[in-house]
Amino acid sequence: MSGSMEFLLWTKGPMFDIAIAIFAIGLLVRIAEIFMLGRAKNFAEPRAGEWKPGLTTVVTRSFADPGTFKRAPFNVVVGWIWHVGFLIALLLFLPHIELIKSLTGLSWPALPNPLISLVTAVTLIALIATLVHRMTHPVKRRISTLEDYLVWTVVFAVVLTGWLAYTRMVNPYPLILGMHILAAEIMLIILPFTKLTHIFTAVIARWYNGAAYGRKGVQS
Repeated sequence: MSGSMEFLLWTKGPMFDIAIAIFAIGLLVRIAEIFMLGRAKNFAEPRAGEWKPGLTTVVTRSFADPGTFKRAPFNVVVGWIWHVGFLIALLLFLPHIELIKSLTGLSWPALPNPLISLVTAVTLIALIATLVHRMTHPVKRRISTLEDYLVWTVVFAVVLTGWLAYTRMVNPYPLILGMHILAAEIMLIILPFTKLTHIFTAVIARWYNGAAYGRKGVQS
């Protein structure tokens, strides 16, 4: 027990500080790179504003259009299930809210623990289905890279260890809780350097596209 407790204290202490530092610095650098790229000066007279079309595009591009849904219904449905499930478990589980409050001072009501457990279980199933689909679909299997499987593994590890810690299916408890925290820290560390960056950059890209089309007076 003493070894597992020392491991837990390490993940909650020094390792947490390291992960937060790498995440914050890496993300700031990535976002700075995006804005430093800039965009070519447009000398044409704007036909409409940019902010409203940009914000509209952020919202509309968050949902699949009918054509995309018809072409890849599995990707749309299962993708939505695990993304929404992950966000619910992350943002509406009481211990996570308390952690966010300790870091930012912000807090909000939590969902009942049994509901969080159910959502997490569904998320795990959706993630497994996503992996099986990627490995069996001929096109997806061909275009998948090591990074794709790394990202899936880390995200799955975060969700799985969190669910195991909540259900206390692994003993000693400090060990599985420490593994969950470590998995989350690894996710924070790799986020700025992998496709996980889209969590933040997708909004920027969608706004930019919408603003560019809005300036021209057309719908994105």
